Amino acid sequence: MSRVSARPQRVAYPTPDYADPVAGELPVHRMPGHFIRRLQQVAVRLFGEAVGAQMTPVQYAALSAVDQRPGAGQAALAALIGYDRATIGGVIDRLEQKGWVARSGSPDDRRLNLLALTEDGRAALHAATPAVAAAQEKLFEPLDDQERAAFERICLKLLRRHLG
Repeated sequence: MSRVSARPQRVAYPTPDYADPVAGELPVHRMPGHFIRRLQQVAVRLFGEAVGAQMTPVQYAALSAVDQRPGAGQAALAALIGYDRATIGGVIDRLEQKGWVARSGSPDDRRLNLLALTEDGRAALHAATPAVAAAQEKLFEPLDDQERAAFERICLKLLRRHLG
């Protein structure tokens, strides 16, 4: 006798209606960490829609930091943009492959790679900056000036508490 096993049916669940104060079937739908993760997803989507696929938010942050701090090393860059030190090398590798960043050895410490924007990197950064500003504005469209200031103040308070 052979048994036929039925495949479980896939059920499509709707995205919670965040406009409804009691929305969401799961407790996670009301957790601050969940809100932060979902807002990050929205921010990344808006960034991609505005800037396109040629640059990621992390690459933009890295280019911006290198532009402001030419000659910074990879570890310093990771600290500046709040990125993991173990994987910043991959970000720099991709920026270098695109011709946007150049690495050079430090004259004082052979273990350090110093970073600088290339002309193409500076052009890419400056071309993307207005689109990034527009994406940030679109993210905060629903908030008035007081709400924006309060949001920034609360975020900074949380970051100071948890990151020092």
